[in-house]
Amino acid sequence: MYLPYLRGKQYELIALRELCDTMAANREKISPIIEPVKDSSTFKSCIDCLAQQNINFTVIINPSVGDLKDSHEHTKTIIGHLSRLPANFNNWQLGVLIDSNFNFLQISQQVLDLGFEGKKFTLIHNVIRRDIENILTRFNSGDHVEFNVINYTHINDRRRYHRKFARDTIVSLDDFFLSQPRNADYRQVGESEFSEEHVFYREDGFRGFSDFLTIGEPYSDGGFLPYAVAIHITYEDNEGVIRVKHFTSISNEDASDVGGKFAEALEELINWCDEGHVLETKAVEEFRSLHTSGHFPGLGVIKKLSIMHHIELILNLIET
Repeated sequence: MYLPYLRGKQYELIALRELCDTMAANREKISPIIEPVKDSSTFKSCIDCLAQQNINFTVIINPSVGDLKDSHEHTKTIIGHLSRLPANFNNWQLGVLIDSNFNFLQISQQVLDLGFEGKKFTLIHNVIRRDIENILTRFNSGDHVEFNVINYTHINDRRRYHRKFARDTIVSLDDFFLSQPRNADYRQVGESEFSEEHVFYREDGFRGFSDFLTIGEPYSDGGFLPYAVAIHITYEDNEGVIRVKHFTSISNEDASDVGGKFAEALEELINWCDEGHVLETKAVEEFRSLHTSGHFPGLGVIKKLSIMHHIELILNLIET
């Protein structure tokens, strides 16, 4: 099973929404994790779409980044939106980030106060907690932990820490995207190895695997006009390894003519696609349409299509 980890920014949520039909056709393979970063209508419409298609998902109720972090009131806001889901739809989990500041009593009281006693949980482990056995006992008392997602970007003890958890709940989480300081730097990189978790996760003892897609774990609120436009596309190489190819504009001296920079990157992407290197996903189809029309859709849409392509690629590669 694949559990893509997305911060709930606008185009990340739209990517999930526009892939609902594809995910519904593969619902036994996927369970998105959403860390809300803003109280928005897009967040509400996204979880509504997932529920309508009976796609399992997790929403984190104690985000660590964005406008909704570090507040009891924000947790109430998130849970309030979840309480709007149809009462007969239970195919989702409350997500809880476990870090050094995690307060079990506070979280559990909030869940009780808002009427979610007995709900299933996804625990995302970002640190090693010496009291983890007590935490698990408390979460499994009257509730149920569906997934223990271990963030191995921060927890290096891959050999032993996962022994704390029931084997059929363990999911690995890694940040495989090698971010560069500037978009222009991706032109020098060209491409890089991403992962081969889709091949080995079961053999390694995991129920599923998770990643931060082609965005990476570091979070940024801001948007700015870039000097370069980069399109990140994942593909499986001849040895079964997923790699990420970076298509980057050429005219990167200043922040002018972003549409022209996109056209430069897109031209290289389409030429590469025409050589048959990549799965023809919905996103690739839309990139082809943009190439034909010459339309620049905005930077958010480029990010959305990269996310959609990665999810559809993984769904195509893994078996049930």
